[in-house]
Amino acid sequence: MPQDLALLDGLAQAELVRKGEVTPLELVDAAITRIERVNPQLNAVIIPLFEKARTQAQQNDIPNGPFRGVPFLLKDLVCASAGDPLHNGMRLLKEARFTAPYDTYLATKFRQAGFIFLGKTNTPELGLNGTTEPEAYGPSRNPWNVNHSTGGSSGGSAAAVAAGLVPIAHANDGGGSIRIPASECGVVGLKPSRGRVSLGPDFGDVWHGLAIEGVVTRSVRDTAAMLQVISGMMPGDPYATPLQLRPFPEEVGANPGRLRIGLLRRSPAGGASLHPDCIAAVDSVAQLLSSLGHVVEESHPAALDEHAYIEHFSDVVASHTVQTFALLSQIIGRPITQNDVELWTWAFVERGHRLSAGQYLSAIHWLQVWTRRVAQWWTDGFNLLLTPTIAAPPPPLGTLVANPQNPSEGWNRLLDLIQFTPAYNITGQPAISLPLYWNAEGLPIGIQLVAAFGREDLLIQIASQLEQARPWHDRRPPVHA
Repeated sequence: MPQDLALLDGLAQAELVRKGEVTPLELVDAAITRIERVNPQLNAVIIPLFEKARTQAQQNDIPNGPFRGVPFLLKDLVCASAGDPLHNGMRLLKEARFTAPYDTYLATKFRQAGFIFLGKTNTPELGLNGTTEPEAYGPSRNPWNVNHSTGGSSGGSAAAVAAGLVPIAHANDGGGSIRIPASECGVVGLKPSRGRVSLGPDFGDVWHGLAIEGVVTRSVRDTAAMLQVISGMMPGDPYATPLQLRPFPEEVGANPGRLRIGLLRRSPAGGASLHPDCIAAVDSVAQLLSSLGHVVEESHPAALDEHAYIEHFSDVVASHTVQTFALLSQIIGRPITQNDVELWTWAFVERGHRLSAGQYLSAIHWLQVWTRRVAQWWTDGFNLLLTPTIAAPPPPLGTLVANPQNPSEGWNRLLDLIQFTPAYNITGQPAISLPLYWNAEGLPIGIQLVAAFGREDLLIQIASQLEQARPWHDRRPPVHA
């Protein structure tokens, strides 16, 4: 059996299974060994499902999908797997020992691809923070520096992939929750277009279409293959995306042509100033793109400088948090109180209760009209927008934890950090974070590329080109399997 499984991406591991060089059980056992050895330093995997995985790996009916036999981790948020714990980062559900009664559509698609679920990864309570430090399970730690955040809300998944515990892990994104941890942990994180991935059967949408499911990976080809696996409308889905011209894996290595790329290297919407490392990162990638023959010029949608979109975005999230509490109250059989949840979460609920139905609908209307102003920039001749993924390097743990004396202070710090990501949850456009820069302290600084709605194909093409021009596969964090 190859000794460097931790360094292989998911497709490479699946190829070993197809060739008969390893068995699914050998892949699973090797991944479990890595998790048991490394996870105590990271706290990325919080709910192990090892014996269940070993049993599945020994069966002959593993679906013959593109990732047959490959070990996989589910984020402990939204995507439910039958009979397994689902705590959504909440102490309340952890203490109630809540388990999911059935697979969501996404979990079924993961299984059909051939994945074997090893466990669940850490996430902030209800995915509401940009750092993974829940009271229920404690903080996840960044494998590049364990005193720093992994980002959130898919921080456990990103840390696990970056450290080589598994090649791919589930993630989701309502305001940057795939891209933020991808940036902070040095992995690939694609947020698909709205409607590309079904949230059924439990939800038509989450946060009125802001949230979307996806994964984090170490290679662009794994990202493309995974998008092919999870894409597709299911009966009753409220959104649709343009049909792809060909399978997403065929976009890897395809020539994107000569692209016109806008560059945003300052804070939009009146946010805090960018850290010099993030400016250096985006300038470096702008130069790389120019050297590859693309036209890069400083330009961005003017609507991004309208600070009001942040407030309306926050109102939508807060309103839906109130709805989430109502659903959870039905599950546990009693009203949820302030003592059941974290201070940060309760602040969202209080904000949501202050909003009327009319105010909520006004926020939705404003954001939909604003989306048209943003999207027009791509229609007017640009192919891509290049930005930093976040506004600073991975912050030290504790930076984004709510202050009991002033809960809104943490929210404002978070918005300063993530000022480049929520816009495309609002517009529904696809965006990808790529690990193309590391600062002098050895911390990864992701860059973000944003395409027009439905153009994941173009993001995969350009990401593949950048991956070839500046490979990151040989970069391994100090904490690695």
